[in-house]
Amino acid sequence: MRRVRAARGLRPRPGTTNALLVKTNAIETVPPGRLYGRRRARPLRPGQRQLQLELLPRLTIRLPHEGRLDPRTLFPMPVDAVWLEIGFGAGEHLAEQAEAHPHVGFIGCEVFEDGIVRLLSEVARRGLGNLRLFTDDARLLLAALPPASLGRVFILFPDPWPKRRHHKRRLVAPATLDLLSAAMEDGAELRLATDDRDYLAWMLEHTIAHPDFVWLARRPADWRERPEDWPATRYEAKARAAGRTPAFLRFMRRPRR
Repeated sequence: MRRVRAARGLRPRPGTTNALLVKTNAIETVPPGRLYGRRRARPLRPGQRQLQLELLPRLTIRLPHEGRLDPRTLFPMPVDAVWLEIGFGAGEHLAEQAEAHPHVGFIGCEVFEDGIVRLLSEVARRGLGNLRLFTDDARLLLAALPPASLGRVFILFPDPWPKRRHHKRRLVAPATLDLLSAAMEDGAELRLATDDRDYLAWMLEHTIAHPDFVWLARRPADWRERPEDWPATRYEAKARAAGRTPAFLRFMRRPRR
């Protein structure tokens, strides 16, 4: 019942949050650093290979052997905030956001080589100096960030891993939400998107159950319609072409006490 209620945009009844939290904390998850899925689809073209060899090393984030990584030091100019996108796909959303917010520092996490080089092409074409890349498991990066260092986080159309035995591979899970909660500033926004109905229910169930996040939706249009400041992606277009309806979820990191 809780999944059905969540998928319809309803909040859990008073008194159910603790029960949900006990349930979700028991979810089995894949250890940080272990990733599944392809990292490469096809050989790179010469121009892509050149970007990979010349531009990627200048943008790549390397984690410190000890201590924390201050994300504001990654950029050549002072930034007002740091925003993170996990699994940026082909990078069109990340590039649009970085161009629209030149005073914000952006970090993109992706391991798929084709997506990385597509984003590199956009960085070069648009002259984006406020974007850095982490090409490994995003959870490793989150664990290295100082508390309250991210102003916004995007996880858009992650792999739903539909088979039950693969649910432990889902990115939006209690363990990841704990890492996000620690790294996000008070009042920071977490944006999630999916076109998979089961994953939508899963996202709502686990994120609503987390004590540090509050769902910002007040009416159905708040999650059925993409906000104007949320650039479209090819994954959204592909979903709509296949007859699937995407959902756009916005959560706020509660103020720390």
